[in-house]
Amino acid sequence: MIKKILPLVTTLTLSTQVMAHGSTQEHESNLYVVGKALYIVGDDVQHEEAHLEGEGGIGFGIDIGYRIAYGFSVEYDFSYSINTVSEEEFSADTEYMTHAIDLVYTYHTTSELSVFAKVGYEYEKEKITDYDIDSSDHGTVFGAGVEYELTHQYSLVGEYEHSTIDGPRGDSIYFGVMVNL
Repeated sequence: MIKKILPLVTTLTLSTQVMAHGSTQEHESNLYVVGKALYIVGDDVQHEEAHLEGEGGIGFGIDIGYRIAYGFSVEYDFSYSINTVSEEEFSADTEYMTHAIDLVYTYHTTSELSVFAKVGYEYEKEKITDYDIDSSDHGTVFGAGVEYELTHQYSLVGEYEHSTIDGPRGDSIYFGVMVNL
């Protein structure tokens, strides 16, 4: 259910009425860092000979970005998360380390509020000790979110990401703070 609601909310957010970007905004730094907490929604997958059911989990992440021009940025993203994966009556904690290189487009709807979309290449390492699974995979990541500027240096960020990697991790929801350096 949450997998259907979150893309709808993101779409509605992106389709809000657009206001002109004010000329009174201060010059932004090109380099920024986002520290964020994350929630992974989990997914059911066939992993080798086992049908694994991934539950929701938590973690943290960091994005390091550089603004190029015309609303475009390039980001390196890292996240670490843990969730519980189960098969029938057996369950185990699973660790994920994910790295991504993204192209981000940010559109300022007001002087404080921006919406953004991202697409990139993602590499993920998965470790399920109790199942003796230590694997890695790569794919494409798609994301969308909002940024609310508190001050010239700090902003709040909310983001939803979907990955093409087929695993029990599932999609991710991020909340964090952006610092313009």
